[in-house]
Amino acid sequence: MDTGIRLALTLSQIGVVMGIVLLTVALLTLLERKVLGWMQDRMGPMEVGPYGVLQPVADGLKLFFKEDIIPAGANKFMFSMAPVLSLVPALIGFAVIPFGPDWTIEVGGVAFKPFVITDINIGILYILAFASIGAYGVILGGWSSNSKYSLLGGLRSAAQLISYELNVGLSLVGVLLLSGSLSLVTITNAQEGGFWNWYFFAFPFPQAVAFVVFIISSVAETNRTPFDLPEAESELVAGFFTEYSGMRFAFFFLAEYANMILVSCVATVLFFGGWHAPFAFLQGPESLHWLTGMIWFTIKVYGFLFLFFWLRATLPRLRYDQLMRFGWKVLLPIALGNIVLTSIFAYIFSGN
Repeated sequence: MDTGIRLALTLSQIGVVMGIVLLTVALLTLLERKVLGWMQDRMGPMEVGPYGVLQPVADGLKLFFKEDIIPAGANKFMFSMAPVLSLVPALIGFAVIPFGPDWTIEVGGVAFKPFVITDINIGILYILAFASIGAYGVILGGWSSNSKYSLLGGLRSAAQLISYELNVGLSLVGVLLLSGSLSLVTITNAQEGGFWNWYFFAFPFPQAVAFVVFIISSVAETNRTPFDLPEAESELVAGFFTEYSGMRFAFFFLAEYANMILVSCVATVLFFGGWHAPFAFLQGPESLHWLTGMIWFTIKVYGFLFLFFWLRATLPRLRYDQLMRFGWKVLLPIALGNIVLTSIFAYIFSGN
């Protein structure tokens, strides 16, 4: 009986989180076009529904009913599996993200944490491992399409992954040294009390530099402008998904936006206190922490998502040699230097 209740609770929790993520993806497709329009002094989508608010619905219906074409020389199995291999790792990363207080309630005699699907003690490693698997979908999609443009896009993605995945991991080590844990719930709880406890500002060694390295590397990991070399339209038509259409194309599209949301959630949790308010009095009474916590978490995540849009509207695409040089010769030494300094300060102020 307890197993059935636990399974029902977990499945309902997963369904709610996935539903919110997918609805957010649909909303982001509209928000991005609106924000880019305003930044470029135009209106953006305006035709479908009032002020264009139904544009995501129209886009979804179009992709759902669009003809699904497989090129004659493609590897059909790999061609079909690549979009799924990109989307699934992007979605299952949300399993360890704490969206609210670390509360445990009892439902039918079963202990249940309503604001995190699972709290594992290697949460950071879990996210990094599955994020790297998602890149295989891009690589396989490019290779299996039997197209020179797609293959070049896939190869670029492989090189970009190797270069910037390393920097993402190293930029997080400073936070792990200060918190002493790989659990995202533990890291979030360590930042309560006020913004001065957030690891971006925290004593003895603020992780502001690590955050800059993380956010730049994450933009590259999600193939967003100015690091969108795997799908450079001016050079490779559409890169790794040149030959894709219909729902398979939609899966790649969903994966990109889901990865943006996941990166924003991780940045919020690790550097900006997760669901905690910048001042304790803004959190409200303890009985309302679940509500205020989710509101603050949402505000922070959408702030990072706006940064993605802002970068796209502002910066030109890098050349490929600039991309690789920046990753290996600039970000990597900075990330390593941050680890060394954080270790020294953490040791000095630990009382040892």
